[in-house]
Amino acid sequence: MPGTSPSSPTWLRALRIALSVALLAPGLRADGVSGGNNANDAADKTSPASVTLLAHRHILPSYNIEAGVNGEIFPAFANYASLQRPSDRNTGTISVEVSNPTADDLTERVFVQVPGWSDPEIQTVEIPAGETHKFLFAPSFLPRFYSNTEIAAATALVTATDMNGKTVFENTVPVRLRSVDDMYWGDGFKFGRYIASWVTPHDPDVEELLARAKEFVAGRRLPGYETWKTPAEQEQSTYEQAKAIYRALQEKGLSYVKSSITFGARTDVSERIRMPHESLRSVSANCIDGVVTYASMFENLAMDPVIILIPGHALVGVRTMERSNKYLYIDTVLTGRDNFEAAVHAANDALARYAPSQITRISVSEARQAGVFPMPNPAVAANVTLTAQAPAQQ
Repeated sequence: MPGTSPSSPTWLRALRIALSVALLAPGLRADGVSGGNNANDAADKTSPASVTLLAHRHILPSYNIEAGVNGEIFPAFANYASLQRPSDRNTGTISVEVSNPTADDLTERVFVQVPGWSDPEIQTVEIPAGETHKFLFAPSFLPRFYSNTEIAAATALVTATDMNGKTVFENTVPVRLRSVDDMYWGDGFKFGRYIASWVTPHDPDVEELLARAKEFVAGRRLPGYETWKTPAEQEQSTYEQAKAIYRALQEKGLSYVKSSITFGARTDVSERIRMPHESLRSVSANCIDGVVTYASMFENLAMDPVIILIPGHALVGVRTMERSNKYLYIDTVLTGRDNFEAAVHAANDALARYAPSQITRISVSEARQAGVFPMPNPAVAANVTLTAQAPAQQ
């Protein structure tokens, strides 16, 4: 009968397994993952290779650019913003938001221009470490911009350089330039005061019309307000001067033509409004065209005009004397078909039909105090062309 000891091959295999386990035991952990000596343990605690590479990657500032109202630049807004010092602006034509995620404060020069349409504007900006700041730019636009009467495509160029002149960022954004005649009222006439941009008292066509109007008053004078007069005398003088302007416009042939259609976004709260020189040359005006034309005449005489907006219509008013609360109102659409007395009566009737909450009053003098000035007439602007190049990359 054979012996009970294991066969030789089986015994040898068991011995090999036991030796292998003994040799590997110091490198095993309870979780079955290789541990090794302390140095190896330390190495196991380091970040994965991909995380280590990310930690050493250089994090750069980022830039976000916005232009106009939903990418559309309105000349009235652009003109207003360009007349403000950068530190005084609460709105801009183009905004550049700079985020500085680094551990160091950032100082750069930022260059903004709409090539072919504007001068450049350059600001030196400072962004503390870890902060994001928005900067408002309003480059001065060239006369071409203020003679453009249709929506036009353009490109805004934004370049940033470090203080050594090296370009660190450059990009362009598409913009749409709205017609110089386009007024953006906004919801609830939020931007109503910008209608004063259309009141242009020093326009040569306004001056010419006033020269005609003086022929319809006694003494051939349009004196505006005269403080030495009694209240009754000044009110009568204001009435006579307004009537003379009305008659001069009638004689010129001004009559009603609507022509308020415009193109672009939010046409529900924007419309075309002719500048006074356009209305006077074409002898055509709708209600708001006529209102800004009359207001231009009154402001030229240092009188105090107001623009009245009622549902579906606009009227003009003029303060009857300095510091008075009384106004003379005129429905300008009657200029081409009825007399002055009828236009005054129609305006008063229209105002009586609406509650005060339905009437928007815009004082031209208050708009001026807020920085809303006349848009330039390119026909009389200086023939100066400025060109600029973006800073060259070093």
